Amino acid sequence: MGAPDTPLFVRLSRLLKRWGAHPEGHKYPAAGTEITAIPLPALLTLPLSQHVGAPARPVVAVGQRVLRGQLLAEAAATISAPIHAPTSGTVTGIAEVPVPHPSGLSGMAILLAPDGLDEAVEFHGADPFTLEPAEIARRVAAAGVVGLGGAAFPAAVKLSQGQRTPISTLIINGGECEPYLSCDDRLMRERAPAVVDGARIIRHTVGAGRVLIGVETNKPEAIAALREAAAGLEGIRVVPVPSRYPMGSAQQLISWLTGLEVPAEGRSADIGMLVHNVGTAVAIHRAIRFGEPFTKRVVTVTGGALRTPRNLEVCLGTPAAALVEFCGGLVDTPARLVIGGPMMGIAVNTLDLPIIKGTGGVLALSAAETGARREEGPCIRCTSCVGACPIGLLPLEMAARIRGGDLGASVDLGLKDCIGCGTCAFVCPSKIPLVQYFNHAKGELAARERSKLKQDAIRELAEARSARMEREAREKAEAAARRKAERERAKAEAAAKAAAAAAAAEKSASEENTA
Repeated sequence: MGAPDTPLFVRLSRLLKRWGAHPEGHKYPAAGTEITAIPLPALLTLPLSQHVGAPARPVVAVGQRVLRGQLLAEAAATISAPIHAPTSGTVTGIAEVPVPHPSGLSGMAILLAPDGLDEAVEFHGADPFTLEPAEIARRVAAAGVVGLGGAAFPAAVKLSQGQRTPISTLIINGGECEPYLSCDDRLMRERAPAVVDGARIIRHTVGAGRVLIGVETNKPEAIAALREAAAGLEGIRVVPVPSRYPMGSAQQLISWLTGLEVPAEGRSADIGMLVHNVGTAVAIHRAIRFGEPFTKRVVTVTGGALRTPRNLEVCLGTPAAALVEFCGGLVDTPARLVIGGPMMGIAVNTLDLPIIKGTGGVLALSAAETGARREEGPCIRCTSCVGACPIGLLPLEMAARIRGGDLGASVDLGLKDCIGCGTCAFVCPSKIPLVQYFNHAKGELAARERSKLKQDAIRELAEARSARMEREAREKAEAAARRKAERERAKAEAAAKAAAAAAAAEKSASEENTA
């Protein structure tokens, strides 16, 4: 029901709170298949932006041969992540190509042709408990590990929070509430010791007193495997949580496990909490214990239009089409292709897109699964979206303000706290695309903020230029005044010398006449 030390009245109050939704899981048959590695494709496409923050900066040249694990692009800012070679091969290009993006935009990528030798650089692992927290965070950053729950936020930045803000509880997120996806489920079943060891490394890094691993109740095998792996380890508990969307959201998991709530527009660290995905824990385990950079991940490939749904371990940069082909191809024309999950993933028009660090699924959905798509109707004020919102917002009111062009009012109603889970749109009987309104508003507000920052920067530059010109004019006038004073002083000195010389000459002449 909740963490064993959570007060009963808090857990009961949560049971009475009706938020979220219960979409059909569609976890099987993919969830019943073991993780399988697939062969390398002829070309790996590695986008420079596979994470939140600044795109990575290439450090290799076209035509250069690289080894598995070699750095291809370095982090370009504090919020950024490097890219490494998933195998040995030759860099055949650095170009703009189609990439997974909500707007369908292209992006810069490094193109790597595998040579089949899979030769690797020398990796250097370490006992994490002999390392200082700052060194662990540095190694995780150098390995290019990001959050694998979908956000793709650089993991080292969150690890460094423990050195700035006291962290009392580390939560490992095994919710995986998105329908269809089961890659985390299989990871917990098959690699539970790595999950637990990664959790221990993170706890050591941030100084947390306890670890709670939250897993939805529809994953009993994963719960059993994790409990076996954590047996005898003090301060680590595996806690079943309800199978409800979006339980995998950090805010919901924190609230359910601890009874605490993240403050509006705040972070989990503000209340002493830190949340990492189970896949991130495994990646950190590999990075520290074995020195391996993050170059491959587990992806769920499923959907009614696919012949054989499976969970695959895939090198980053592999085209999604290669995953579908490995699963036997399509048995029908997909009604919709999705990169990620159906609730928060990206609908795409082609499978010629690369798997990146945040890709958890490739879905080929049939017409029966997508259903008949009705036209958007008027809001009937049923408040279904209000009851379903896991954050407790008023989606219908926010959407009304956005439609009316009053973005400021939508912010006052909590727009910035919206996690974009899509629950409100899922339960809306009028099929209003509420999340699209919210994403549009967030994008417009971000554009306005960027414009304001640009205008502020231009104003500061203009003011600096004006101040510089005034300073230069003042310095020029002061220099001219100094030169004039110097000339006048020199002139006066010359006149004084001339007068003195004349006086001396007159005196000398007078003395001669007297003699």
